[in-house]
Parts: sequence; structure tokens; C-alpha cells
Amino acid sequence: MHVSYNAHMHYLHTMVRVEDLDRTLDFYCRVMGLVEVSRREDEKGRYTNVFLKAPGDDVDMNAKKAPLLELTYNWDKEAYTGGRNFGHLCYAVDDIYTYCAHLLESGVVINRPPKDGRMAFIRSPEGISIELLQIGEALPVSEPWASMPNTGTW
Repeated sequence: MHVSYNAHMHYLHTMVRVEDLDRTLDFYCRVMGLVEVSRREDEKGRYTNVFLKAPGDDVDMNAKKAPLLELTYNWDKEAYTGGRNFGHLCYAVDDIYTYCAHLLESGVVINRPPKDGRMAFIRSPEGISIELLQIGEALPVSEPWASMPNTGTW
């Protein structure tokens, strides 16, 4: 039986479990430039949730107007494997070349450089694949990106 769903729906967030909250926040906030919008610690459940937004996104925590990244830190240690098993996160940036240069200067490996002036891939400290897309049209193909080899998997 097919049921039509006409109610309002919008994307809220992607949840990623992390092993080291401080290291992960440093990566997403200091290096990538995301902004923490809320944090909740649950003593009973023994976890911390931190929600991050892209700096250009408007967020109303009641209406959730922009998608968020939810980092879940479980206080009891667990090993998380298969960081790529759900796909990837994706963020759009104003200038993919400048942004990737900033990431390289911050010690981040560019797994798939923006050879085409449009798309790159990196990984978080937990191995989560992150796609970066140029806002609007692709930038003109240029070096060092055009000839930079892929590194690892993405």
C-alpha cells in the first residue's frame, strides 16, 4: 500500500559518534570553521551531544532551519569502525582552493584534491569521509590541485 506524505519535512542533522570529543571539536571548529550551537550532557545516559553548524547557516534551534552535525561522545569507551559505512558529510565552500590550502596548512590530508575546481574529499579524525563542494560554478582548473594525487580512500 502506498501512502502519500504531504506534511512539512526538513533535514535536521547527521549524528557521528566520536572517540575524543576535544580532538574532534578542534578539527570541526578550529580547522574546518564550524560553530558550536548547543551542547547537552546526559549523566544518566553517560554521553555528551554537541551540535555544530556551518558559519553561513542560520539556525533556529526550535525550527532547525539548517542541517546540523551532531557529535555524540559516549563517556564509556567504545571502538567505532567503518567510519565510511553511512556515506559522507558534505559542506559547500566559497573558494575550494583557498579552503583546501587552509586545510593542508592545518595538517589535514586532502584525500581527493579539487582537481576539477569543484570537489574535494577529506576525512575527520574518526575516519568520516567529508565532501567539500565549490559554491556555484567550478573554479578554473589550476595547480597544484590539478596534478595532486589522491591519497588513501575517500
